[in-house]
Amino acid sequence: MKSDREKAEAQARAGRRAALVVVFSGVFWIAAMWLGPQLGLTQRLRALFDLVALAGFGLGLWMTYQAWRIGQ
Repeated sequence: MKSDREKAEAQARAGRRAALVVVFSGVFWIAAMWLGPQLGLTQRLRALFDLVALAGFGLGLWMTYQAWRIGQ
């Protein structure tokens, strides 16, 4: 069985990873929305970038839930 300190460290690591995924997804989405019109990308391609960013936010949410469960 893990000690309280090991449990807290595991939860902190999982939380940091989740935060990085959410931040990367946000930066990717903002960059895609800014670059789309600049590069003349089609609406279909920009919608694909939206879906990729949405998937990243969903993954970040799932990782946050997993980090919370580690602390239980």
